[in-house]
Amino acid sequence: MKIVGIIPARGGSKGIKNKNLIEINKKPLIYWTIKTAKESKLLDDFYVSTEDPNIKRISLKFGVKVIDRPKKLAKDNSTTLSVLQHSIKITDADAIVCLQPTSPIRPKGIIDKAIKKFIKNKSDSLATGRIEHGYEWGKFNNISRQKLKGWFWDDGLVYIMKSNHLLKNKWTGKKLYKMEISKIYNLLECDDPTDLKILRKLIKLNYYD
Repeated sequence: MKIVGIIPARGGSKGIKNKNLIEINKKPLIYWTIKTAKESKLLDDFYVSTEDPNIKRISLKFGVKVIDRPKKLAKDNSTTLSVLQHSIKITDADAIVCLQPTSPIRPKGIIDKAIKKFIKNKSDSLATGRIEHGYEWGKFNNISRQKLKGWFWDDGLVYIMKSNHLLKNKWTGKKLYKMEISKIYNLLECDDPTDLKILRKLIKLNYYD
């Protein structure tokens, strides 16, 4: 099975301008995801998918292969699914490990751990995340948290999906593996200026050491 990592990173961003190149601890945001991918021993290859020349330049500088994404796949309404479908056609991958740069802080070795779980359990799709027990206010009559069943929230750190499902326009297959990780690593996704401010503070305080 050919397993390829894809870091989807378009240039256009509404929440934060040039988000993927915003400096976090003296490195562009995308660097932290590239760093994690380069540490993997089980990825057969990995790429940054982008239409942006500056992201391409920075990615190449860090020694990463780049997939030139068509601009029609880099619009506000473009889906990650369509980006991964394009990547499959370029890489001929059997499975894709999708790593979102907006979730930059990952536990050491998480990619290889996820790949091992994916293969061992013969999964169609895997996602990292945590169990959330919160629900919309007013939905329950002051029920205790312990009595809430909860639901799995995918955090964007790692997704693994078989290519045949993605090519059929399916984000997931039938056999899912929900890989729970410590909440310390998925406190936030960097999507707006407030997230960015918090992330910078946490890293400066060595919160993730």
